[in-house]
Amino acid sequence: MINNLKSPEVRIFPSRKLMGQAAASRFSATVASILTQKKEVNVIFAAAPSQNEFLEALAQEDIPWERINAFHMDEYIKLDEKAPQRFGNFLKERLFGKYKFKSVHYLDGNVDDVQSECDRYSALLEQYPVDLVCLGIGENGHLAFNDPPVADFKDLKKVKVVELELACRQQQVNDGCFASLDQVPTHALTLTIPLLTGAPVINCVVPGPAKAEAVFKTLNSPIATSCPSTILRLHKDVVIFLDSDSAKLIS
Repeated sequence: MINNLKSPEVRIFPSRKLMGQAAASRFSATVASILTQKKEVNVIFAAAPSQNEFLEALAQEDIPWERINAFHMDEYIKLDEKAPQRFGNFLKERLFGKYKFKSVHYLDGNVDDVQSECDRYSALLEQYPVDLVCLGIGENGHLAFNDPPVADFKDLKKVKVVELELACRQQQVNDGCFASLDQVPTHALTLTIPLLTGAPVINCVVPGPAKAEAVFKTLNSPIATSCPSTILRLHKDVVIFLDSDSAKLIS
């Protein structure tokens, strides 16, 4: 357990659309600021229905995609290559396939040797040190697929294989991504918490009534892996974007 040293900035909006637009505006401004110091920006994106409004609103921004190297933060293991639930496919449809990025790096959970895939992606993340992370918070407080049982605030790995907690798998059903629990994979690849929180800037987008309790715990519970998202309170530059539903227990 870690003492609460800092709370993140929280911005609350009356609708998911306005929330997404505000998050996109901050994304654009952050990219522009980084590009005054560097030739390229390295960004990690989350793939989840909670990010839809943010991803859609990016089309309204003037963003130099050709100077952005893109990554995603997790991927299911052994899910059909064409399945829309694969996070690489999700982001390709909504983001990676819509703009001409400098480069896009996909995490592949269907390789024969998943540890080699972890090593490959870790090497890429060393080659392209992360500048900005765009993430959400799970119903169980997870960041990426760092569920409470496997979350490690001092993880020495950059990418690892994890078994998904039941609450995490049930969220995928609740979100409408899968029709039933037995369709949700049990294991996945995920970027670790130190890798994600090591980014200088974090955009955290968390809409919907199902996330209200997780938001409350993020801001009020002891900073501990029992609610991994509490670690965001120690970050120096994170903004949490909420709609009225996800903010209902704190506003």
